[in-house]
Amino acid sequence: MITRISFAALAIAAGLSGCATTAEDPQSTSATSPSSSSSSSPSSTGTGTRSGVAPGTAVPPSSTGSGSAAGPDLKRSVYFEFDKYDVKPEYRSLVEANARWLKANPRARLTIEGNASEEGSREYNLALGQRRAESVGKMMTLLGVRSEQVEAISYGEERPRASGHDEKSRSENRRSDFAQR
Repeated sequence: MITRISFAALAIAAGLSGCATTAEDPQSTSATSPSSSSSSSPSSTGTGTRSGVAPGTAVPPSSTGSGSAAGPDLKRSVYFEFDKYDVKPEYRSLVEANARWLKANPRARLTIEGNASEEGSREYNLALGQRRAESVGKMMTLLGVRSEQVEAISYGEERPRASGHDEKSRSENRRSDFAQR
């Protein structure tokens, strides 16, 4: 009973703290090595949130840098280039923050949900979404998270964040999301 009350109080405190958003310089991205094919196209460079903040907007991590005390940083996503599944350097701090939280909470579990844009067949997009989720999960295990704490799943193109058919919408759909299980 006390644990539920403590957890609820921490969740409320984390929700009330909020965070401001700042625009990120799209020219500040680093080149990454190709991981699945040689084709690429420009995509977003920042982090987004489940509440609809575009990938070009950075959301600063919490003051501890490891998500809130009540849970992992579920509001931010890891975005990918077209037809790629390697984690770009600008998302390393987000993955590290969630890894630190999991290591501090050994009974906790996260699901990493891989997503793809509408380009490609349904089967290809499911496989690409799986590779994206697995690449984030692998990075977390390399940071010391136990593999049983992380599950990688794919939704392919089935859960788009943006419904448009332009490059901006497609870039918002090329992502991996964190979900607590």
